[in-house]
Amino acid sequence: MDDSAKYLIHARITADGVVERSDVVGAVFGQTEGLLGDELDLRDLQQSSKIGRIDVQIDSENGQSFGEITIASGLDKVETSILAASLEAITRVGPCEARVEVSDIEDMRTAKRREVVERAKELLTSSFDESVMDSTEILSEVREANRVERIDEYRGLPAGPRVHDSDAIVVVEGRADVLTLLKYGIKNGVAVEGTNVPDAVADLTAERTVTAFLDGDRGGELILRELSQVGDVDYVAFAPEGHSVEDLSRHELMAALREKVPFDSLDLDASADDREDADASGLGVATDGSAAPAPDAPPSAAGESPEGVSTPDAPSVPDELVDGDDLGGDERDGDERADELDGDDTSETDADASGGAAADAETADTDAADAESADGSTRETDRPRSLRDHVAAVVGEGTNRARLLDADCGVLEDVPAADVFDAVSDADGSPVALVLDGELSQRVLDVAAQRGIDQIVADSEGEYVKRPASVRVVTADRMLSA
Repeated sequence: MDDSAKYLIHARITADGVVERSDVVGAVFGQTEGLLGDELDLRDLQQSSKIGRIDVQIDSENGQSFGEITIASGLDKVETSILAASLEAITRVGPCEARVEVSDIEDMRTAKRREVVERAKELLTSSFDESVMDSTEILSEVREANRVERIDEYRGLPAGPRVHDSDAIVVVEGRADVLTLLKYGIKNGVAVEGTNVPDAVADLTAERTVTAFLDGDRGGELILRELSQVGDVDYVAFAPEGHSVEDLSRHELMAALREKVPFDSLDLDASADDREDADASGLGVATDGSAAPAPDAPPSAAGESPEGVSTPDAPSVPDELVDGDDLGGDERDGDERADELDGDDTSETDADASGGAAADAETADTDAADAESADGSTRETDRPRSLRDHVAAVVGEGTNRARLLDADCGVLEDVPAADVFDAVSDADGSPVALVLDGELSQRVLDVAAQRGIDQIVADSEGEYVKRPASVRVVTADRMLSA
C-alpha cells in the first residue's frame, strides 16, 4: 500500500483512562462500520488495498492516554476527506471516553516531488561535465592517442616506430617508458625490459648513436653498467633522483634529455650529484622521423673542448622537435636547420705558426673582416653574423622591429614589427629566418610557412590554432639564454 498511497491521514486521540493500541484499532473499525456505506467500509477498503494499515502510537500519563493515528489512503481527495472525518465520530475507546481530531491530511506526492527536485539538483551539479574541449585540445588528444597506438617492436622488444631506421636511439628500461616517449613525440625509444640487457639492444648500440635514458634510482645505474659492458653507449641521461621516466611530465622529460652527458665523461662510481655537475650536451633525439645529429664536432672543428666534446651554439628547443600534424610536411631535423642558421659564420683569418701572417685580401669581406692584433688574436666587427647576433640586436635591444634573413644570415628586410605580415608576404628573395621583436601571431606564422621560412625567433608567442610542422619557432629568451 505504501507504494500506491496518495495521502496520509494524521489524527490525534485523547482517552480518559488507560487504553492500549489494540483498543484504539478496534474502536476505529467498530465505530466506523456501516457509517459510510459499503463502498467506504474500512475493512473492505483495507482488503482491496485502497487504504493501508492503521498505525497507532499511544502513551498513558496521570490516568489519561494520548496518541496519534496514521492511515495511508489510495482514495481520491473527496473520499479521503470523508474517511478522515469519520474518525472524529469515535467517542469511546474500550471503557473510556475518547476524542479524535484530524490534524492534517498530507499529500504523499508532494513529499515525493520535493525529494525528486532535491535529487535532481544534486545530479545537475555533480553528474554533468560542463567543460567543453576546444579544437586545439581535440587535436592534441587524438594525436596523443595515435602516437600511443603506434608502439612497435624491435626483435620482440617494445620500441618506437623510428628505431628501425633512425641513426640515433634512446634506450629506456620498460614498455611504459617507451609509451611516455611516444606520448611526447619521441619515436626512437627502445626498452631493455629489465636489468638483463638483451642481445638485440647490444647489437643495435654498435650501429647507432645511443642515449641511455634511465630511472634515477639504483636500478637505472645497474642497467647502465651492464649496457656499457655489452654495448656501446654514447650519451647518458637520468630522470630526477627517485623518479621514473614514465612518471615525468613533458617539461621534466625534455629537460632531462637536454642535460644528458657524454658517457666517457661519466664516472659510474660517482654519486648522482656528480652526474648533475657534468657538462650537458644536445638532445640527440629523433622526434620527427629523421636522424638526430651527434652534438660532438670533428676533432679538427674550432671550439673543441680538451675532452673532444663541443657544445653547439644553437639552442635546444625540444618543444618544436616533437610531432606537428604528423601527417607529412618538412621532415628536416630542427637541429640541422639550427646549425645552418645559427652557426658561427665568421670569416676570421687564422694566424700562421709565427703569429704574423696577414689576412688574404681576395677572400676577406671588406665590411666584415677582422683586424689582426699584435699577439695573434682576432677581433670581430659590429655587424651581426649569426642568427643569435640578429636576435640580440633586434629583440634584445627592444627595437620593436622585424628582420627577414637569408641562408647566410644576411638582412633581406628590416621593417617595424607592425608591418611584419606585409614584409613576409612581399619579401624578395628566399627568406629562411624571421626575427621579430613582438608577439608571433597565427596570421604571421601561416604566411611564413607559405613563404618557406624555416625558423622564427620572436619575443613571445600568441595562441595558435594550427602550428605548421615546417616552421621551427623559438622565443628570444630561450635562444639568448642557451
